[in-house]
Amino acid sequence: MQPRKIVILVLRMIVAGVFLQTLFFKFTGAAESIFIFETVGLEPAGRYATGFAELIASVLLLWPSQYRRGAMLSILIIVPAIILHLTVLGIVVHDDGGLLFALACSVLAGSATLLILGRKTEQGGIS
Repeated sequence: MQPRKIVILVLRMIVAGVFLQTLFFKFTGAAESIFIFETVGLEPAGRYATGFAELIASVLLLWPSQYRRGAMLSILIIVPAIILHLTVLGIVVHDDGGLLFALACSVLAGSATLLILGRKTEQGGIS
C-alpha cells in the first residue's frame, strides 16, 4: 500500500473515530454535552442535530468513495464548534484540560488534510 493511501486511511479512521466516540455522550445526554449545548442555547435540539450530522459525516468518512464529502461535512460541523470554544465555552470545558478543544482541532486538521490529499488523488495520483 502506498504511503498516501495509508495516511488517508489513518486520517479517515481518526476523524470518524472522534465523532463516533462523542456520539455516545451526545445521544445519552451526558452532563458535559448538556452543559455545552445549554451554554450556547441549543439544548437539546442542537445536541441531537450535531450528533446526527456527526454520524452522517462518520459514515461518509468510512465509505471509501465518499470520504471527501465526509471531510467537507466534518469541517462544516467542527469550525463552529471551535469558534464556540474560542468565544463562549472556553478552551477548557468542565475541567477537561482542553481535551474537547484539542479533539476539535485534530478533526479540523485531519479533515483539511483529507481534502488536500484527496484532491491530489483525483488529479491523477492514487485512488
